Amino acid sequence: MEMGSLPVELWRVILAYLPLPDLGRCCQVCRAWRELIFSLDNTRWRQLCLGCPECRHPNWPSQPYLEPASWREALKQHALATRTWTRNGQELQSSACLLFFRRRKDRRVWHVGPGCEFETLRGALAVVGPYDRVALHPGVYEEQAEVALKVPVELVGVGRLGEVALLVCIEQQCSTARLCNLVFMPPWFSTVVYKTSWGHVQLDNCNFEGAQLHIRGPGTCQARFCSFSQGSSTHLLGVVLSLLDSCDFSGSDTASVTVEGPPASERNWACKHLAALARTFPAQSNSTPKGPEGSSTGEPDPSSGNVKKENMNMQDWKRRTGGNAACRGTVIEDGWSDGEHTEGEEENQEAIDNTKKFFTLDYKIPYNHHGLSHLLKTRADGSLPPASSPVPPSVTPEPLTLQQELDRDPEAQMLASSILGCILRRCLFRDGKGGVHLSNYGQARLEENVFRGLNYAVRCIQHSTIVMLRNEVCECRASGVFLRLSAQGLIAENNIHSNGEAGLDIRKGANPIILCNKIHSGLRSGVVVLGNGKGSVRSNLIYNNKEAGVYILFSGNPVVSGNRIFQGQAAGVAINENGRGLITENVIRENQWGGVDIRRGGDPILRNNYICYGYSDGVVVGERGRGLIEGNHVYCNKGCGVWVMSSSLPQLLGNYIVHNCMYGLAVFCRKDPDNIEAREGSWAGQEGIGGDIANGERRGVEGEAREGQENFNEEGELFAWESDLDSEDERHSARRSISVALMEGNCVSYNGAVGLYVKSSEALNVLANLMNRNCGPGIAVLQSAQLTRLVTNCIVENGRGGITVEKDCRVELRGNGIYENSGHGVRFSGTGQIAENDVVGNCGYGIQVSASTDIKVVRNRVQPAQGCGIALLGPVKGVVHDNILFQGHPENKKPLLHTDAGNESCLLRNNSILRPNNSGTSSPPWLLENPPPRPLASSPVGLSSSQYPSRLGISMTTRVGAAVESGCHSGSMFCSIL
Repeated sequence: MEMGSLPVELWRVILAYLPLPDLGRCCQVCRAWRELIFSLDNTRWRQLCLGCPECRHPNWPSQPYLEPASWREALKQHALATRTWTRNGQELQSSACLLFFRRRKDRRVWHVGPGCEFETLRGALAVVGPYDRVALHPGVYEEQAEVALKVPVELVGVGRLGEVALLVCIEQQCSTARLCNLVFMPPWFSTVVYKTSWGHVQLDNCNFEGAQLHIRGPGTCQARFCSFSQGSSTHLLGVVLSLLDSCDFSGSDTASVTVEGPPASERNWACKHLAALARTFPAQSNSTPKGPEGSSTGEPDPSSGNVKKENMNMQDWKRRTGGNAACRGTVIEDGWSDGEHTEGEEENQEAIDNTKKFFTLDYKIPYNHHGLSHLLKTRADGSLPPASSPVPPSVTPEPLTLQQELDRDPEAQMLASSILGCILRRCLFRDGKGGVHLSNYGQARLEENVFRGLNYAVRCIQHSTIVMLRNEVCECRASGVFLRLSAQGLIAENNIHSNGEAGLDIRKGANPIILCNKIHSGLRSGVVVLGNGKGSVRSNLIYNNKEAGVYILFSGNPVVSGNRIFQGQAAGVAINENGRGLITENVIRENQWGGVDIRRGGDPILRNNYICYGYSDGVVVGERGRGLIEGNHVYCNKGCGVWVMSSSLPQLLGNYIVHNCMYGLAVFCRKDPDNIEAREGSWAGQEGIGGDIANGERRGVEGEAREGQENFNEEGELFAWESDLDSEDERHSARRSISVALMEGNCVSYNGAVGLYVKSSEALNVLANLMNRNCGPGIAVLQSAQLTRLVTNCIVENGRGGITVEKDCRVELRGNGIYENSGHGVRFSGTGQIAENDVVGNCGYGIQVSASTDIKVVRNRVQPAQGCGIALLGPVKGVVHDNILFQGHPENKKPLLHTDAGNESCLLRNNSILRPNNSGTSSPPWLLENPPPRPLASSPVGLSSSQYPSRLGISMTTRVGAAVESGCHSGSMFCSIL
């Protein structure tokens, strides 16, 4: 027959009447006929697929509205799957062909029902032969005792699904069996309707109503297009491999699927065939999960590589948040300014303001080769480093794709390819108590399932292993996924959202790998790690959660790396109650509260993160917070860059803290009544907000504990927080590596107020930092009951003074370079010493000392733009000696060394005043040498950072601690954790 004799459209009409076997024969005629038959996909193949009584829509039950890519392929896969039960490898060996033909010839069909050969199912099963079919006609079949299947058999319901119901308990004692188009209900004597302990059972298009299915290894099960409702469940004990495909689970009283025990060592004949079916499922997607459309974050695009250019500049950010360069609405401190000017100072203030605009040094001493100058120099590619760039960073790391993560993690790659235990794919779990429960070394693999409206979706405990790929977990009343008691596994490319508690809850030594998921829109936190939980949380999108994106507490110790944590309604990452962890290379942005919040014994490593565009502070280290904060980019936050409570002990090393609307780095004393009054006056209403936040935090911790108690009791665990507590002293002594908070090697630039603001009751070490072009002073110390050491810092070109020290503060200034600030170089009213500093080119006085009771000003090199080099105003008690003062401008009529009349308690000796011989020279007459300009390239002897060792690893503890305190976390602008 020639194809050209009739139009193709007419051939399609004719061929649409052929049954399935004839379509198969037509495909074998020639290539043209094969293509013609394939073109019937949306007509005849669709009709055949939907008309098959043994299957349902290929995307049932989770997406029945979505058509498959090919109806013909869907029908083919169904036909192959329904024949698994007949592929008994032990019987098909040398005489496979003859046995196959004998089986087709000898196979009989037995009819059961009113007016048929048999009235009861038991009667038919007594006479069936191997691989016979028992056709059950419409009706209800009830047996009063357990029924045994002793030979391979096929039970098929005749008619539509629901017309044949079985109230039986069947025990399979043969190697294989198939059940199709049946409704199972529990008999009066048992809730179990089917069980097997060594054979293989295949279930196609069956309904289970209030019934249980029990499979014990080495027995296996393959269920397709089955419905489990009204409290029905499946129990798999020690199974090597079972496959549940496209099933609907609803209304469960407990877990819909329970997997318990390690896979049995013995395997039956069906395992290799089920494994082959499981591997036909599509491979993992290589794309990065997408965030919300239209988000200002500009969500990851797989084509863009692993760096991302931000689509928001500083002007856009200020326009959105209402901030500006002068930090509108921000009061540096009530009743405080750059200086409480004395009479001698006030007369010079107008001249200082004018100097900011046009006054320059005639005898400028070069200082650009100081020890931190590399942080300000243009790079080889012509770009500016973050410390000297007038615009914030525009490039952030991009989350890796799943394939990239698997390529660099052999353990994750092994888990992704594992086919063992219970495999669930394309199933729907809805409107019940639990989804999947794994315990006691059980193993399961979940692919493209939907969990909706449950108490929890997945619970994995007791050394069990879970692999979750491309599932949707939503609207759970508690947490979406629980992992406990050394559970492990791979959770990748899932969409976890809108859950009542945490999206992922990791506790008690659980150690999963969590990759490339979308975790969002939760009513609590995105990911919670506590109770000695571990885990690796990498390359996820975590956004729009009501509480913290990642919450670590009670000795939780995860690795959180390469994630985008954004648009949260609380903190981005919160570490509380002795939580730990490695937080590295994340992009944490646009969160309502602190980008990272550390307090109450929290002790993480926070390294190389981008913490930006937050509506509050970038990093918050609250009461008793600790941790190593190293190499982070903290920029464009509406509050402070880093906010530290003085009772904490953090190590801040090598961070870039730039372009924040308020202070770059602020250290506050919580219990200072003046600070509280000032905040009540200048930050109206925030104290109340802080109280609400603290109460919310406490409710969050208590809620976690209550939820945890319910879960622990259900799992048979002992929940006793009091008996599982380490003492606070024991825990702190084990973790204490420094006794004084350390801030070293940070770049604090272009912030809207003071670079470093200190109002503290504890000691503080500030070493080798760059304070550059902040709108306020470079460093302001308003309160320092214990010694604050400012050593080898570079304070350059700030909008007001270089360093300001108020009354009653104990401060040591040593080895600093203080250059070209728009106010006084140093304004000092406290006690301590100013030693070996270079104070050059500042618009006001070089060093102004007033109202000091014990001060040493020694071995400094000072050159003011105008005004005095060193001015001692009012009663000053101390020593000023061995300083070198350079004239800055020939028209400067102020004395380079000035003391008020009547000041007899200050000793002046061996100070050198240098003026050029030729006042008209335009070349600099002096150089800073022996030593070169400060700060020097290396830390002074005795102040090496080796005294403050960085942690090289994450210390583990083995016990869970819980200490919930009440009270308000006062101080930080809207900062708290939940």
